[in-house]
Amino acid sequence: MAIRIETRGDVLRRTGKVMVIAAGMTAVMSFTIGMLVFGRDLAAPITVGQMQLFGLTAGVFISIALSGAMSYRAGLLMLELAHTRRQLAQISQTDQLTGLLNRRGFDTEAAAALDQAQADGASVAVLMCDIDHFKSINDRYGHEIGDKVLVEIADVLRQFASRHGALVARYGGEEFAAVVTGLSHEQAAQGAEEIRRDCAGRTILDGVTLLPVTISIGFTLKDSGFDLSGLMRTADQALYAAKRHGRDRVEHARDAA
Repeated sequence: MAIRIETRGDVLRRTGKVMVIAAGMTAVMSFTIGMLVFGRDLAAPITVGQMQLFGLTAGVFISIALSGAMSYRAGLLMLELAHTRRQLAQISQTDQLTGLLNRRGFDTEAAAALDQAQADGASVAVLMCDIDHFKSINDRYGHEIGDKVLVEIADVLRQFASRHGALVARYGGEEFAAVVTGLSHEQAAQGAEEIRRDCAGRTILDGVTLLPVTISIGFTLKDSGFDLSGLMRTADQALYAAKRHGRDRVEHARDAA
């Protein structure tokens, strides 16, 4: 049963309960040890030496038993706390609708991926993706259909990540981001085109008609000296170029300086 401690009163009540339990256990163990040392005859004479032996034996045994029990309990609580912290950290870095990383989680994971790529001497490609006419989709079909569109696009990116070992995220609103390491320029362009094509192949059923969905993608690739903010900014510029040039396309920008 989970322990609920929400106020100072809960702390005091919990402390008192533990003290009562400890006192009860001490009494029981002292009585038990006394029976083993002195026997069951309550009128039997007891020497000072026997009392000293009893005090030493009981003190050592009781302290070991109680400290061990309390240490084990504290360990369980610390384990539960660590598990809760991991869950909270995961929740804080995950987009609840799509299950992908959110912007905070992406920035953290991407920074680590860039450091590893730098150590391995691998290139880094950053892709920025934006759903075309997403506001119009929401306005015409409603936010429920808009959410379905986001989930479908997220699924395309999740499958891409699984195939290519990429890091993908819902970066904000209808924008998605991806980081892939170890690719050539041609491979990065092919990967971006793969995402665009797979998204165009998805249709969302609004209850009456099938709604086609397209995305625009901008990407950049760099071989060394990685700066996440610079790469994201350059990929974003390429994304805006894709929007200007008609949408449902991939544009490449030169890497950040």
